[in-house]
Amino acid sequence: MATAEVVTAMSAQGGEGHCAMRGSCGSKHFFGKPLPCPYNGTASETDVNRELLSSLCGAEFQEGPTCCTTDQLETLRDNLVTAENIISSCPACRNNFRKFWCTFTCSPDQATFLNVTSTQISRTGQEAVKSVDFVVSDKFGEGFYDSCANIKFGASNSYAMDFIGGGAKDHRGFFKFMGDVKDMGSPFQINFPSQSPPGMNPFDATPRNCSDNDLASRCTCVDCPDICRALPEIPPPNAPPTCHVGMVSCLTFVLILVYSLAAASFSLGYILQLSIRKRREKSYERVALSADAASETLVSPRSHSRGLIGASSLAQNIDGEDSTATQSESRHLGRGASLLDPIETVQPRQYALNTMLRRAFYRLGLLTASYPWMTFATVFTVVGLLNLGWQKFEVETDPVRLWVAPDSESKLQKEFFDEHFGPFYRPQQIFITSVPSTDSVETGSRPPVLSWDKLKYWAAVEEDIRSLQSIPNGYTLDDVCFKPAGPDGFCVVQSVLAWFGNDLEQYDEDTWASHLLSCAESPVTCLPDYQQPLAPRYVLGAVPEQDGEKQYLDAEALVVTFVVSDSLDAEVQARAMEWETELRGYLQRLSQRAPLEAGLEIAFSTGVSLEEEISKSTNTDVRIVVLSYLAMFFYIALTLGHGSVGREESLGTSLREWAVNLPKLFTRAGTSSSTMSIDSRTTPRLFPRLPRKLFIESKFTLGLFGIFLVILSISSSFAFFSLVGVKVTLIIAEVIPFLVLAVGVDNVFILVHELDRQNLLHGPNAAIVTQGLDYGFTTPMSPTRSRIRSQFDSVHSHEDSVDAASTPLYLSQEERVARTVAKMGPSILLSTITETIAFALGALVPMPAVRNFALYAAGSVLLNAMLQVTVFVSALVIDLKRVESSRVDCFPCIRMPPRIALLDEPIPNSGLGTLARFIRRRYAPFILRPVVKGVVLLVFSGVLVASIVSIQHVELGFDQRLALPSESYLITYFDSVDAYLDIGPPVYFVATGVDVTKRTGQQELCGRFTTCEELSIANVLEAERNRPSVSFIAEPAASWIDDYLRWLDPHQERCCRVRKRDPSVFCGQRDSPRVCQMCYADREPAWNITMNGLPEGDEFMSYLRQWLISPTSEECSLAGKASYGAALSLSDDGERVVASHFRTSHTPLKSQADLINSFAAAQRIADDLTRETGVSVFPYSLHYVFFDQFAHIIAITQQVLGLGLAAVLLITALLLGSWRTGTIVTAVVGMTVVTVMGVMGIWGIMLNAISLVNLVISLGIAVEFCAHVARAFMSAGSGLPVDHPAGQKERDERMWTALVDVGPSVLSGITFTKLIGMSVLALTRSRFLEIYYFRMWITLIVSGALHGLVLLPVVLSLAGGPGFPLQEADEEWMSHAIRNDYEYTPFLADDDSVHSD
Repeated sequence: MATAEVVTAMSAQGGEGHCAMRGSCGSKHFFGKPLPCPYNGTASETDVNRELLSSLCGAEFQEGPTCCTTDQLETLRDNLVTAENIISSCPACRNNFRKFWCTFTCSPDQATFLNVTSTQISRTGQEAVKSVDFVVSDKFGEGFYDSCANIKFGASNSYAMDFIGGGAKDHRGFFKFMGDVKDMGSPFQINFPSQSPPGMNPFDATPRNCSDNDLASRCTCVDCPDICRALPEIPPPNAPPTCHVGMVSCLTFVLILVYSLAAASFSLGYILQLSIRKRREKSYERVALSADAASETLVSPRSHSRGLIGASSLAQNIDGEDSTATQSESRHLGRGASLLDPIETVQPRQYALNTMLRRAFYRLGLLTASYPWMTFATVFTVVGLLNLGWQKFEVETDPVRLWVAPDSESKLQKEFFDEHFGPFYRPQQIFITSVPSTDSVETGSRPPVLSWDKLKYWAAVEEDIRSLQSIPNGYTLDDVCFKPAGPDGFCVVQSVLAWFGNDLEQYDEDTWASHLLSCAESPVTCLPDYQQPLAPRYVLGAVPEQDGEKQYLDAEALVVTFVVSDSLDAEVQARAMEWETELRGYLQRLSQRAPLEAGLEIAFSTGVSLEEEISKSTNTDVRIVVLSYLAMFFYIALTLGHGSVGREESLGTSLREWAVNLPKLFTRAGTSSSTMSIDSRTTPRLFPRLPRKLFIESKFTLGLFGIFLVILSISSSFAFFSLVGVKVTLIIAEVIPFLVLAVGVDNVFILVHELDRQNLLHGPNAAIVTQGLDYGFTTPMSPTRSRIRSQFDSVHSHEDSVDAASTPLYLSQEERVARTVAKMGPSILLSTITETIAFALGALVPMPAVRNFALYAAGSVLLNAMLQVTVFVSALVIDLKRVESSRVDCFPCIRMPPRIALLDEPIPNSGLGTLARFIRRRYAPFILRPVVKGVVLLVFSGVLVASIVSIQHVELGFDQRLALPSESYLITYFDSVDAYLDIGPPVYFVATGVDVTKRTGQQELCGRFTTCEELSIANVLEAERNRPSVSFIAEPAASWIDDYLRWLDPHQERCCRVRKRDPSVFCGQRDSPRVCQMCYADREPAWNITMNGLPEGDEFMSYLRQWLISPTSEECSLAGKASYGAALSLSDDGERVVASHFRTSHTPLKSQADLINSFAAAQRIADDLTRETGVSVFPYSLHYVFFDQFAHIIAITQQVLGLGLAAVLLITALLLGSWRTGTIVTAVVGMTVVTVMGVMGIWGIMLNAISLVNLVISLGIAVEFCAHVARAFMSAGSGLPVDHPAGQKERDERMWTALVDVGPSVLSGITFTKLIGMSVLALTRSRFLEIYYFRMWITLIVSGALHGLVLLPVVLSLAGGPGFPLQEADEEWMSHAIRNDYEYTPFLADDDSVHSD
């Protein structure tokens, strides 16, 4: 009651010239600050150190009464010094701050705006102030707050307001923070009522503005955005196109428009052509009817019933009757057909290179077939010597050396940074969350993690970690952690427990929450032991908001980070890694028991985790890969032997006949019959009679041998490159199964299928086949091949039977194999060269993991092709001899007796498989129809347009989770980083090549002095921070040059001090003020913000060396030891600054695009700084070294694919002998790759080094789909001259021949092999395999097959180059033409002359 009466009385007697408090009345605690005494009297001039008062509060207090005493002034001085360490860089804030507190403490009119509301008894027994009301106008409050709100405290990359105002967002919060009772703040409560009580007037001085021109107010751009020159607007990095039409980009709009017009034009043109054609047909029919009688007597010199090729599919030559008068006589055979005089076209065109290659391959095939065992011995000896290189086999596991090019600019910059400033810290980060109700890591899916019980549990865990000892050396966290204050300081552990002083003993279930909230709202009041404010974003994750206020107690995750020092010293690094390994083991065990013990889940990463997890090879789903191999192997084994000739029934037919005849064994008729069955197949047997070809004609061993050669080629490639020092990278181990599929067994199929055709024509049963298959009708055939030598047509007309019988059919096994190699060798050469070059071009990608893979793959492709045309050819002849000697596959020692074949009916199928018959009868005629060609061109043009549109949506990046094993604990950690981490990685802008001892060099760096360059490093970084959407910079930069020069300011009384007697000797922290003075005290000119008179030359370096070893403390927060000790790199003699960095941090980077764009933005900022200041500047952040590739990936993709297509054009044009055909093949290959890229955009496959290699592989394999068809097209001939009006029909004829010739091999040998092996990968659990191999390769296979077997035949039939018929058929072609009296039917029939097979 007495206190209340005193306060009431004081309030009633206040007014101008009166005080509300004066003097000091002791402290509340022993170590507490002095409390003022309540005082209801007039202001006085007694007991005032006027000099101290005027130095603190200015000239207005030089005379007159005051409401403060000397004791109060000394307390005020101490408080101002502490605050001005932080705010002195902005004179407006500093002077407003002094004005505010000087008025509060000493104003003679104190009672007009200050009212003591309660008192207390101090430790000395005196009555002291407990709380006051300080009435301040909103005008001054807002101006005061605005002058200080943007001041940066670079040492902690934060704002001064975080320290002096608790991070307040307005002046009310600012005042509240300053007025609240706290150990480091006010010792009594100061309230700031929003309304003035009766009889009181608010303090309403005019606040200083940071943009005022006088030196007592003017602040620099870094601390006052109002005076900053705005940077020109620029788009964000990798911004999408700005040109849009509606919702689509201009490119998309133009493509869709052009395609729509083309499609409409085609449709209208086709309708118009159809109507014109119908009119002409009606006119033609009238003329034909009137000429019937006359035409009956005009017949061909030789009348044949020979059928014409399915010419319903061929282009019509309706209007060319008169154009051939100078070349040959035209004979009208009906609509659209003509006969030519072949005399002028009797000799096919030849291509010297083609002839040379065929002869070379023939000799190679004959040599390897004639001496198979010598071939085996020679080749396997060479391969064995190559495989000795496995002794040099090494695996690279360092992530940097795996994914970063040795000459990468970012890698070189990282090495420079590590060498001059030390490696970046090794963070050990843990995310703690509550056990969720569902298995989700998304924000909002988990209950709050904070509770008293969970906090106590985690406190025990942290205590365990701090005491954790490594094995075998017993290192603890204290031995390896980062200590900003030096070896005797405290470890940096960012944890919510740091707000509690790492000790919960003083708190209980009722008090912990309020304390945590106060620390989260004002981190500066809860400094951890290492004395750096810990903002809630560092320790709390997924904090929800309600009405704009963060609900910290409802945070979903705790984030704990133990910062371990790194070093280039191998011993120091080994010490850290040993402790990290122990920590990793402890956390793995904790992750198993924490859900049961406390209902907590943890996700973590240690310094050794990433390299350990990448080193594991469990990413490959072994079961799926084995299943893929088995599927491919069984397909090969079951399909290689399907093309042999024979009429023997299949396995199903045999089993069916056995089941039907089995009951006859148990009937009287069956057992007593003495008659012999004419057909032994109907004879009842106890066991089924299995087909002979199941044992003899199987190619199981040959297929296994083909796969063995593929694996052997890969092994040899590995050994060779290991021998020459190319390390194996883990990506190679991941993709070996798909490298096998890439290298493939395609050539095995092609060789076996061609050998089957050679056996059909020239094998033991060739004469029987050709003489016994007269159906009484003819089949279409290619005119460029003899009827005897046709590989598909076994049926011939009556008039050719004599010629056929007179022509030798049988050839030796070696000769047949040699002819096989001669025919298919150039195609294999074409595909091998292009594929090898395509793989080798992948070596242009600078990343070692990708480059090495490309080299290994190229070597494997080349070696595989070499083995297939040598060793496999020898195996072919051995297998052929086994078959013809009736020996069992896999068990060649067992010989089966031949069965008697009664040729009472023709052998069905003409020796053709189902696939070949389908292509011959249905597909080839259909695809070559004019209207179908138009539709094909239209559809594939649409696919091309759609792919180009989709490519615009392909994103850059590589999710690092995909590079980890599927079961890795780091995947959960990275998920947690995305969900809960609300801070970005630190980024350093490193400046080199600047002489900081000269004023010009200092002005190029600084930002807090009026003479700093407008575009200095500090100023530009601050300007960039103000546009984070473009710069990705979130925090103020730590500018060492500004804090160093401010450290010299004599107003910072606790900072730079020297001995009074010997100014060359610096004072220590504990030296008495009586023997020391400020470094720049009494200097002329005095320290000032114009930099005039500040140190240069040797003096600059002398002070700098002292600053770097001065401990950072509360009394002098500008000292450099803790904040900047690692920010400068001095020369060995300490006389110059070699390099320095400006530290800031990125905005939270949540996606691959953010990481890539942050790197691009930092590079752009550094380039701008280098250009504007002349100082060499580069950025460094921990992730830059891995994302450097994306700065060049698009250009590298264009370069590699462009060179690949150029190589394809050159090789195909050279080996095919036609630039026109080579250009078409290259265009189709390019469209295939574009389609794959388009599907990447649809299927969410990012563009990175791995997908780039897959695109290069796509280019090589796409050639494989096209090369065999294109060469077969160029090797076929119809006998028509190229410039003949029926040239279109000539190309159609050759295309039909090519499709029938190699279409089945391309489908079964290339498409189905890869498709079957790759489809199994759809079952994989590995996201890496699914995304970058299953998705891309399945797209490649489907796209390659469609482009190679649909689009390419159409385009070649329309615009392909002239052909070069095979050399071996020339003489037979000539003799056939002569035997037919030069009457050559070019098979250009129309719809009325189609004969079915």
